[in-house]
Amino acid sequence: MLAIKNATVFDGNGNTLDAQTILIEDGKFKQIDGDLNIPDNYEVIDAGGKIITPGLIDVHSHLGVVEEGIGSNGVDSNETSSATTPEVRALDAIDPTEVGFQDCRNEGITTVQVMPGSANVIGGEMVVMKTVGNIVDEMLLRSPSGMKAALGENPKNAHGSKGKPPKTRMGIAALLRSKLIEAQNYLNSDKKERNLGLENLVKVLNKEIPLRIHAHRANDIVTALRIKREFDIDMSLEHGTEGHEIAEFIAKHDVPVSVGPTMSSRNKVETKRKGWHTIKRLTDAGVSCSLTVDHPVIGVRFLRTSLVHAIREGLSEQEALKSITINAAKHLGVEDRVGSIEAGKDADFVIWNGNPFHLQDEVEAVYIDGQLVRDKTVQSDVDTIVF
Repeated sequence: MLAIKNATVFDGNGNTLDAQTILIEDGKFKQIDGDLNIPDNYEVIDAGGKIITPGLIDVHSHLGVVEEGIGSNGVDSNETSSATTPEVRALDAIDPTEVGFQDCRNEGITTVQVMPGSANVIGGEMVVMKTVGNIVDEMLLRSPSGMKAALGENPKNAHGSKGKPPKTRMGIAALLRSKLIEAQNYLNSDKKERNLGLENLVKVLNKEIPLRIHAHRANDIVTALRIKREFDIDMSLEHGTEGHEIAEFIAKHDVPVSVGPTMSSRNKVETKRKGWHTIKRLTDAGVSCSLTVDHPVIGVRFLRTSLVHAIREGLSEQEALKSITINAAKHLGVEDRVGSIEAGKDADFVIWNGNPFHLQDEVEAVYIDGQLVRDKTVQSDVDTIVF
């Protein structure tokens, strides 16, 4: 049992709470208030002069399915043997010892969504997980958390360039529709042999999980939303690079948008209009937005750097923080567990030695489920902390 006193709390819901005491018990936030008596059996940390935020969340990553530093042998993100692979699961490829998970802990990132890549029209299932542990199954928050799909250049290049379908945007959309119709027929059939891919797509049709669809260009975003209406499914937009151009239209469809990786170069035509103004424009239109760096396209350690750039573009500090806390949790469907400092939620939080919106200030300590997983005073992950 842990008590933190004299803390300035940015709670993730847009509030700044001064001189707070936080009680943590059984891995959960028990109470947060400015006037609490601390029981005698609690370990006490005096956080005077420090800021506490919820653990940060990256909603779109390939952590552990693309391992840094070992080349092609560490790439398990795209099963390109077919343009549609709804049967595969990122869960089966994640290496929890991959260095990116330690980078997450060092930067205060406590929850991530890990997904297949975007080479296929349908790429497979994804999961939401904590960033500490060595058994993936014990790190999970939500599994599966979505079905990956992709429009635009990536499926065209991965398959069309080899003389295989799809070769055009028309072909991509048609193939996606065809597989969803096939899943509808499977769902409605009285007699059927098991089909793993169609079973996974039925989860989308039944709104058990959303279709999370990679779309950069405005016209691809519109196609994605058209398919959402046609099949009455839940959906999130991943990247949304030209979302600022059609922000009001997106807002009509009640879809969250994962914006990024804006720090990357304009290395293809789909990203030539990217900019930090995208998340500001979407947020102003009423769209729930999250920031991502799409690790390893941009290393996960630069998530907070992206946050600072968005603030410089005009996004308020609290709206920016929400984009990697409560908005991100809602995007992933785990807001009952993480994303804000509230009684009953998992005690995932970060203690900062200064202002988290200033890059020169640092993570002091990181807790996941009430347990210390990072202390800046030592070089490796630790079990105890003393201020």
